[in-house]
Amino acid sequence: MTEAFNHPRLKYTRFHGMITVAPQMRSFFELLTRVSRSLAPVLVRGETGTGKELVAKAIHELSERKDGPFRAINCATLTPELLASELFGHVRGAFTGAVRDRKGLFALAHKGTVFLDEIAEIPMEIQARLLRVLQEQAFVPVGGTDPIHVDVRIVSATHRALREEVAAKRFREDLMYRIRVVPLFLPRLADRDGDVEALLWHFVDEFNQRGGRVVETISAEAMELMERYNWPGNVRELRNVIEYAYAVGLGPEFSPSDLTPEIKGEPPPGIGEPRTELELEREMLMNALREARGNKGKAAELMGVSRSTLWRKLREHHISK
Repeated sequence: MTEAFNHPRLKYTRFHGMITVAPQMRSFFELLTRVSRSLAPVLVRGETGTGKELVAKAIHELSERKDGPFRAINCATLTPELLASELFGHVRGAFTGAVRDRKGLFALAHKGTVFLDEIAEIPMEIQARLLRVLQEQAFVPVGGTDPIHVDVRIVSATHRALREEVAAKRFREDLMYRIRVVPLFLPRLADRDGDVEALLWHFVDEFNQRGGRVVETISAEAMELMERYNWPGNVRELRNVIEYAYAVGLGPEFSPSDLTPEIKGEPPPGIGEPRTELELEREMLMNALREARGNKGKAAELMGVSRSTLWRKLREHHISK
């Protein structure tokens, strides 16, 4: 019988929505707590999926501004015109469709915190206006003439090196120094000792509570594959992999067949071609047989079909073993 891992008794550290057993993250939390006491602008550096917005929320909740508003925006998802309107608001008649005055994030976050995710993507023409907010705590709405004064703390984040963006003339040097008064470097998942296993079980617990499949053990092969993987999408990718496993897998053991091709080091099947219902059904049959270790009665039970239905489907797919 293949060795499998049962649920461990892990002593998680829970910190403002972040879960870890890694000493690297515990050290990061201690630094974050100290930084939160000041009003200095913070720049969070970290790869995609590491939890940069959770860090920004923690800074807000640990600060003296915790009773004020927290507003967040992803600067990479909007056109320059829409981004300017979202950040600074606009006055009636500023552009076609502007039928009334509208407050932007800085006005809405007065006495609170604004989180600017992917700040390296802000267009140059908006960077000068953002610099004024940092220098003077004031801005002019789109189409307006009178400055509005606010009291906001800015926390920003990026996965890019801002010095390289400055060297490439894509980011203002004076703005870089204003937003990165306190730089925080969020460790990637692959550098967090023990967190792949800890978060794996955390997400298993989460999906077990949703009903349907209940996972009780993880095979040694599956655990080895996940520990060896580099996780370029970090915690977000790990959660997506677990959700995938619950969608395609069967039975109480988490096995390699439940993992995405990337984790197993395989090219995705049928690249560029949609998979047919027959292909998906065959995969489900094969997964059920693997989980049942070839026992067709058990496989039928796992799939929720009668034995005669299972035998018929096996013949249709020419599966004999």
